[in-house]
Amino acid sequence: QVRVVESGGGLVQAGGSLRLSCGSSARIVPRSAMAWFRQAPGQEREFVAGITWSGSSSSYADSVRGRFTISRDSAQNTVSLQMNSLKPEDTAVYYCNVGGSWSGSSYIPHRTFWGQGTQVTVSS
Repeated sequence: QVRVVESGGGLVQAGGSLRLSCGSSARIVPRSAMAWFRQAPGQEREFVAGITWSGSSSSYADSVRGRFTISRDSAQNTVSLQMNSLKPEDTAVYYCNVGGSWSGSSYIPHRTFWGQGTQVTVSS
């Protein structure tokens, strides 16, 4: 069974930084696109950032572009999300998705390979 595990969430003040990491037991990871989504209370889950399996291309939501950076370590089968200049509206549960596909610059998440989520809270 494939396991996807996120870590690195927490509480931070506005303007601060956090780094999220995602790892998976799946042997598909080295050849898989990966992405981060988030879901705030009462809202739908939304795309945050994604990266191709080679790491050569990435995509970001407009709300985080220029503040967040997604990267991957193929040797460790992990993907990270560096979040800088955090805002209270970034508060959400952040989820990692593994093995999705791309339609142009839009990431289509894998239906099954989701992590359990990690809470990010930004105080004002």
